[in-house]
Amino acid sequence: MELVNNNIKYWDFIRNLRNDKRVNSGFIEDTYVSEKQQIEYMKKYSSCYRIALIDGNPVGYVGVIDNDIRICTHPDYQGMGVGKFMLNNCMKIWPLAIINATALNTTFFIIVLILVKLIIVKKLVYIIFIFRI
Repeated sequence: MELVNNNIKYWDFIRNLRNDKRVNSGFIEDTYVSEKQQIEYMKKYSSCYRIALIDGNPVGYVGVIDNDIRICTHPDYQGMGVGKFMLNNCMKIWPLAIINATALNTTFFIIVLILVKLIIVKKLVYIIFIFRI
């Protein structure tokens, strides 16, 4: 598994994953992202994202904008440590970043708490959680 810089070839992957109904509950806002919206967004923020690859194939993304972490793993690769890998690497790149989590997404919250405990114990890194109801 590797984490690479985002570039134009991954923009559709990010948009398609963001629009995937299987992961919508993990986002604070459940809105459809059009191709035009994605292009404009990525022109501005592409360098703020990293792409997780397994055997050269994109399986997730992590990004930080204004110290706010955006992370998503493709459903076919969930439970394989991709999210943990991305979060660990994210904290090396952006050590002051935080995670906004919805109060309704308890599964995500529990996973992040487990990851945070591992990060704090192993890396002595602290993450602040902001909950929106």
